Amino acid sequence: RHHRIISPNFGLLFDIDGVLVRGRMLIPAAKMAFEKLVDSQGQFVVPVVFVTNAGNCLRQTKADQLSHILGVPITLDQVIMSHSPLRMFKKFHDMCVLVSGQGPVLEIAKNVGFKNVVSIDMLRESFPLLDMVDHNRRPKLPSNPLGNLPKVDAVVLFGEPIRWETNLQLIIDVLLTNGSLGSVHQTQKRPHLPLLACNMDLMWMAEAHSPRFGHGTFLVCLENIFKKITGQDLKYDALMGKPSELTYHFAEYLIRSQAMQRQWKLPITSLYAIGDNLMTDIYGANLYNRYLEERVSRKNPKAVAKMAATTGSTTAVPQEDDMDNMWESELALPSATSCKSVLVCTGVYNPNAEVPSDANHCIKETVFHGHRDFRFDPALVEPGHIVKDVAEAVDLIFEQEKFVPK
Repeated sequence: RHHRIISPNFGLLFDIDGVLVRGRMLIPAAKMAFEKLVDSQGQFVVPVVFVTNAGNCLRQTKADQLSHILGVPITLDQVIMSHSPLRMFKKFHDMCVLVSGQGPVLEIAKNVGFKNVVSIDMLRESFPLLDMVDHNRRPKLPSNPLGNLPKVDAVVLFGEPIRWETNLQLIIDVLLTNGSLGSVHQTQKRPHLPLLACNMDLMWMAEAHSPRFGHGTFLVCLENIFKKITGQDLKYDALMGKPSELTYHFAEYLIRSQAMQRQWKLPITSLYAIGDNLMTDIYGANLYNRYLEERVSRKNPKAVAKMAATTGSTTAVPQEDDMDNMWESELALPSATSCKSVLVCTGVYNPNAEVPSDANHCIKETVFHGHRDFRFDPALVEPGHIVKDVAEAVDLIFEQEKFVPK
């Protein structure tokens, strides 16, 4: 009797920091989880995608790190960085963009499709009089600005930079001069240059006992400085990374592609997102689940969930119709009909012994750590399941799906 190939109808989205690793240290449960997910040939038994809000390296680099840490071969098309959805924003790809972040930012920008890129360091060198906070870095002599950089047309924020004062100053300069740094600030009311941001995490969990600042903290600074100077709200053309739906659309597409590549016959209808952060992993998975449920209930593949009313994320997402056309042309429509959230206790989320046993109550009482443009909705930060660690999460999902890998 032939062994029939077991065709899964679900896929897994793994957060990385706080779920699989803390800094560079592997969380022991991750080893156990991946022993269950991979067969004797080193092939995954279900489609798996790693969804991280990190944005300071290339997808290939992250795939190599994961392969090394987990001891399982991971390919770049199993990895979504916070900047991965930028490849869908083709209308910005020919513009001259200023990029902020750390690591190989120019290479990352070119890799996702930008053809004309300027870094903060390039701006500093061309306009040495602008970066004045650090007295030791001020220009010693009057200098002739090179001024040969093209006018900046848009700003892309990849992740937390290293010198916040330099980045904050120069990004504000670019926004207030409309990209012409030689000119004077104009603070009167008018639209500023397009701004795209990746990774809204306020905090993230490394080796330290308490969470560390994330890119979301940098965005809070930028938004508040802009508002204080101009009296207006900073507007994003797009926010990506979890909990943005864009990221989950992209993840769903990669899960679908993996299943096709492996010639698994069943359509992937359920997604499970495993994470340690209520505000990113759980909110994002639940938000995407709400979108999928609305699509199913309409039974109309063209219908786009009008989410703005429920999430307040109007400013975070370009016009829904544009988005839908973009997703459709780039990614085709989802086969998934649900995305369930699973919270682990090995990272940011800390099920403290002192809090009341009713988890829902505690979650609702906490301070909202989400981004300004995502409204607090208690239902969206309620995990489908809370488990100790990622090994328990995989056991639970296999049990829910009655899945027994051969």
